[in-house]
Amino acid sequence: MQVTVYTRHSADCKHSNNPHHRQCRCPKWLYARVDGKARRESASTRSWEKATRLARQKERDYEATQRGEKPKSGIVSLAYAIDEYLKSKKTVGKSPETIYKLEVLLKKQFLPWCLEQSVENLVDIKPVHVERFRTALAEGRVSYTQKHKNSLISLKKKHERLIGFFYFVGRHGWIASNPAAQIERVQAKRTPTDYFPRPEFDKILDATYVYDQKGVDVKEIKNNATRLRTMTLLLRWSGLALGDGITLTRDRLDKNNNLLLYRAKTGVPVYVTLPDSVADALRNVPPGPKPNPAYFFWSGNGEVKSAVKDWQRAYRRLFQITDIRTETGKKKRCFPHMFRDTFAVEYLLAGMALEEVSMLLGHTSIKTTEMYYAPFVVARQQKLVQSQRAAWKKMQVV
Repeated sequence: MQVTVYTRHSADCKHSNNPHHRQCRCPKWLYARVDGKARRESASTRSWEKATRLARQKERDYEATQRGEKPKSGIVSLAYAIDEYLKSKKTVGKSPETIYKLEVLLKKQFLPWCLEQSVENLVDIKPVHVERFRTALAEGRVSYTQKHKNSLISLKKKHERLIGFFYFVGRHGWIASNPAAQIERVQAKRTPTDYFPRPEFDKILDATYVYDQKGVDVKEIKNNATRLRTMTLLLRWSGLALGDGITLTRDRLDKNNNLLLYRAKTGVPVYVTLPDSVADALRNVPPGPKPNPAYFFWSGNGEVKSAVKDWQRAYRRLFQITDIRTETGKKKRCFPHMFRDTFAVEYLLAGMALEEVSMLLGHTSIKTTEMYYAPFVVARQQKLVQSQRAAWKKMQVV
């Protein structure tokens, strides 16, 4: 296999007619032909020299694989290890969302950063490299699209993913120790889960009636508003994430208004009952621009994440219209995922057991539910109050 480097010029680049021009700062790509099929992938760099080193490394990795050789510790390239790790995650059925996050971190961020440091092989990666990479993330000096600073929560999650990657590498005997596990963990305090209390949720529903009134195609605008309102009701009363709501198929809703679901993120089966009014609205939701009889909201074409982005834009517009404010008068940060949080919190405030809410949410562990929603467990709060009063009696507090 021979891998060649070429440049994908931007529209305004004066060298756009020459894909082999090396000096411009346009993105560099790799081209190879394997088993009669053309393969193209981004080199995740704008440097011709770095892209060339990556191309040569891919050729060596391919030749070793063709010979049936197992990579030996100290000579395995980072690029090869990342490819193998991602293949493994796909094989065991990790969700597309999880795979995408791993690809962004490892292929789009960590690999290009390491190549810039002239670190190509696993054996050369030390704890100090991981720590410097994490610092670069925190300072916004690493990104494959636009440079932005990573929050502590984001840094914590990315560090954990790196630990998982190097754990995989270590199990294959390609490195002696896990460099990501040897540096200090990020201490990030999780902000309390926010949700929409009843008055705020009603205000959001009211805003759907004035959503996009000034359009040209009145019928389609009406459909958009009704579909947005129906989606909002579905998310609030099913506890689904936006992506799961978009891809919900009609056969999942039975005649008794029960939804049999599988959370895309965890694969856990979830059985949820909808209020009659919500189920009726869902059955009668008007079709979108490209209707598909199998789905309530999705056309069935393209990638789910593209559909999610479209709906997120609609919700940004809706929340702008709603203009929910905090007690201090500051504009409240609103996201579609807060409907799922509202679903959980309202049940907990009504006294439902944490274990039951965990099952409805499709969490694989009750610890996950507890981490996000423990402050809202009414029974636990009441027990704390009772314990306090019992202690007062012993202390003879009047």
